[in-house]
Amino acid sequence: MSGKLHIGRMVRRELHSSRAAASATTAGAASGLLLWMALETALSAAGQPAVVARPLDAGRWLADTAASAAPSLLTAAGAGLGLGGLLLLMLAVAPGRRPRHALGSSRAAVVADHEVIAAAMSRAARRQAGLAPDQVSTTVGSRSVSVTIQPTSGIPVDADAVKAAVDGELATYALRRRMRSSVRVTTRGALGQ
Repeated sequence: MSGKLHIGRMVRRELHSSRAAASATTAGAASGLLLWMALETALSAAGQPAVVARPLDAGRWLADTAASAAPSLLTAAGAGLGLGGLLLLMLAVAPGRRPRHALGSSRAAVVADHEVIAAAMSRAARRQAGLAPDQVSTTVGSRSVSVTIQPTSGIPVDADAVKAAVDGELATYALRRRMRSSVRVTTRGALGQ
């Protein structure tokens, strides 16, 4: 296996969540139901009393319940089962991205959490604007970085210079996914620095 392919697989593994827990839970529930049905069928064939309910009796009870239940209750039960199935389908098909980004490196697999990138963007914005740490907050999404600045009262902040500093910092990471940045300067200033 080539080095680039190996690095690519490691990065993908870090960026996407595992489906093992959902798969194991679903398989365990289905196996438990099938084992219970097999046990009840074997007990019924041997003429022994049922542990919970005989499968034929459970089927008759379910049919009688469906015939005598209110339509709104059946609709709610069907909607619940449908939502459960849709959830399982989404778990199987959706990419399941973690809040992380792959940084460009040809020699190693480098992955950073959103919090790490947000801290670095806040630091770059703080340095450019000459502000205290609590005056800058950053939010990182899958394709965007949003910096919010609360300037010191009476001292203006050049939003374009801060945006350039943030873009420069983003460019040094060579992120595999292109991200757009935005800088917002609040109208309400902070007292002191």
